[in-house]
Amino acid sequence: MFAPPAQPAPDNSGPSAPPAGMFDSMPGYEGTIAGDGGGFLPPPMPTSPVQPPQPGAELPHWNIPSISEDTAREAFKLFASSKCCYSAAPAKDGVITAMEAFNTYRYRLETFTESRSTQWAHVPYHGQPVDAYSQPPPGPWDIPAPAPNFFQDSKQVIKVPYTSSVKNCHVCVGMGRKPCKDCAGSGNKVCWVCNGSGFRHGNDRCLTCSGRGRDNCQHCHGQGSTQCSTCHGKQQLLVYINLTIKWTNNSNDYVVEQSSGLQISNLSKVTGKELFRDSQYMVYPVMGFPDGSVVSASQRLVSEHVSRFSQTARILQQRQTIELIPVTKVTYSWKGKPSIYFVYGNEFNVHTDDYPATCCCSVM
Repeated sequence: MFAPPAQPAPDNSGPSAPPAGMFDSMPGYEGTIAGDGGGFLPPPMPTSPVQPPQPGAELPHWNIPSISEDTAREAFKLFASSKCCYSAAPAKDGVITAMEAFNTYRYRLETFTESRSTQWAHVPYHGQPVDAYSQPPPGPWDIPAPAPNFFQDSKQVIKVPYTSSVKNCHVCVGMGRKPCKDCAGSGNKVCWVCNGSGFRHGNDRCLTCSGRGRDNCQHCHGQGSTQCSTCHGKQQLLVYINLTIKWTNNSNDYVVEQSSGLQISNLSKVTGKELFRDSQYMVYPVMGFPDGSVVSASQRLVSEHVSRFSQTARILQQRQTIELIPVTKVTYSWKGKPSIYFVYGNEFNVHTDDYPATCCCSVM
C-alpha cells in the first residue's frame, strides 16, 4: 500500500505525451517526427521530369434557356410549404408580373494531394516482436500505400517496420500501478457518515466504518493504487513510429458576380449545367472562355494551388470545372403589393427576403 502523500496525487489517467528522451533516434527519421523537433515530410523530387500540363481548347459561349412561369410558381409553392410559418396564399395566388434571367458561371479547381507525417506511438508490451535496428526502416515516402479514389478525402495509419522497441512505461515509471487519485494513495478516506468520529448519535458506533472513522476507498478498493491506464499494468511499452498518410481534396471556387441581387453565398448550395471538365495530373489554366474573369480566376487559382501544395504534399491529380448556374428573378404581386423571389440552380431553389404572409408560431 502506498503511503498517503500530503496532497492528492495528480490525475495521470488521461493521455500523456512521452518525454522526448524516451525514444531513440531512428535512421532516416532524424528530425522528422512530430513532437520530436520534426513532423514535416516534404515529398521527394520526381525521378524523371514531369510532363507539363497541356493547354485546353478554347471554349464557346453558352446560355441556359429561361425557366417557364409554371416552373417558377411550382418552385415558389414548394418553398412556402417547407416553411411552417409561411402561408401558402402568396405562392398560390400571387400574380407574376416579370421574370428576368441572370446566368452566372462558377469555376472550381480541385487539387488532390497526399501528405505524410510521422509520430511516436506506444501500446502495452505483452511479447510483441521487437525489430528496431535489425535493419534500416523504410523511408516515409518509400512505404507503399495505394491512393483511394481521386478527389475523396481519406486517411491511413501505418506502423513503420523496424522501429519497434521496448521501454519502461513513462507514466507509472515501470511500476504498473499509480497512486489512487481519490484517496491520495492511502487506501481509505474519512467516513462520510460519521465524518471521521467513529460514532453516530452519541455513543452509537458508526456501522459504515465499524467505528474506525475511515472507510475503504471505493475507487481503488482499499489498495491505495490503481492499474496504470497507459501500460495496463504491464510495466513496459512497445514504442514505434506511426506513419499517417492523408489524402485531401483541396477545392476553391470562383463565382462571377451577377446583377440580380441574389447573394453569391446562396449559389454554393446548388449545382449548375456543367460546361467544361478537365482532369489530369496538372491542369493548364482555362483559355478563351467568353467571360474574362473566369480565365483570370483560373490562372490565379492554378498558380496558387501549385505554390501552396507542392512544397508540403504530393499532387496526385487536378480537376477544373465550369458550371453555368441559372438565376431567375421573379417579380409578383399579392394583394396589390409587389414582391420578388429568386429561383436558382438545377434544384430550382428559392430565396426571398420579403415573403408577404408569415406568422409567429411556437413549438409546443
